[in-house]
Amino acid sequence: MAIRDKMRANAAHVLQPGENIQAVFGAQTTSQYFALLSIWIIIFSNAYRVVVVTDRRILVCRSGRMKMTPVNEVLRELPRGTRIGPPSGLWWRCETLGEKVYVHKRFHKDVNAADGVAA
Repeated sequence: MAIRDKMRANAAHVLQPGENIQAVFGAQTTSQYFALLSIWIIIFSNAYRVVVVTDRRILVCRSGRMKMTPVNEVLRELPRGTRIGPPSGLWWRCETLGEKVYVHKRFHKDVNAADGVAA
């Protein structure tokens, strides 16, 4: 099963009845560039987030420290009209989701899709 499909399946319990997922992507709270200094910085300070974009709202969910796919709890709920991107670079720093998170390039198309549907 692909990573996006796992995130979608794991996010089903945080959705309201009739709510549809439009996009889902992963993020993390610590820049991967800190690994150049020490891998221990990443291990102890990083936490993963799953961002679920639905037709009604944007949810920022806690995922854990070791895996990106579980959706444990909703940390933040934002209005659907919130513009997330535009992403750029290998690790894009996003500050529009209520906290500073880093989104890898493989999820940039998901951020662009979420913003495109909102427009």
